[in-house]
Amino acid sequence: MSIHTRTNYPTEKAPDNACSLPRDLLTEEQMEQINFTLIEALHTNKQVYLTYYKKGQCITEKGFIQFVDSLGNLFVFIDEVFELKNKMKLSELIDVRFT
Repeated sequence: MSIHTRTNYPTEKAPDNACSLPRDLLTEEQMEQINFTLIEALHTNKQVYLTYYKKGQCITEKGFIQFVDSLGNLFVFIDEVFELKNKMKLSELIDVRFT
C-alpha cells in the first residue's frame, strides 16, 4: 500500500455536532480526548469515524488508525472505502469517535 493525501472520496455522514467548531477553537480537553481516542484505536485496532475540515467542508470517514505521532502532528489511517493509507495532520481533525 502507498500513502496518499486526501482527495474527494465518498464519505459518511458526520456525527451530530462534530463540525460545530474548527480545530483551532477546540478546547485543550477536546484535543486531548481526540489524541487519546486515536491512541486507543491504534492499540486496539478498533474502527473510528474521523471528522475533519477540507477546503471549507466538514468530512467524516470511517477507517483504522495505523500510526500516530503526536509530537510531529501526524497520523496515518486506512480508509474503509478504498483501503488506502492516508497521511493527515492531527491539527486538521475536529472529532474522532469509535464506530
